[in-house]
Amino acid sequence: MKTKYIDLYTDYLISTTGYARATELPAMLDGKMSHDQVTRFLTERKYTSKDLWREVKSVVRQTEQEEGYLIFDDTVQEKALKDENEVVCWHYDPCKGQTVKGHQPVECAVLQ
Repeated sequence: MKTKYIDLYTDYLISTTGYARATELPAMLDGKMSHDQVTRFLTERKYTSKDLWREVKSVVRQTEQEEGYLIFDDTVQEKALKDENEVVCWHYDPCKGQTVKGHQPVECAVLQ
């Protein structure tokens, strides 16, 4: 795992307040990392919840409180006109009650 990329991407996921997109991280870094680098990094292997927890556990523990919630939500963003690939593929969309072609990012929020 490329430590530099996982650290940057994890920090980006933690700090973003909107949808996390592979195009937004390079913009935040003033072009020091390209969209293609982000995409290649994210598709070089399958990341799991275990990988995410390993990266964010220390941050979660620092902000942990008796009252509060850490909420993860996955959503389906339809990309009907895009070609299928490792990211854009078929997902079940419960709002539509059917599968749609798109991608399924995960958002995280802390409620206190």
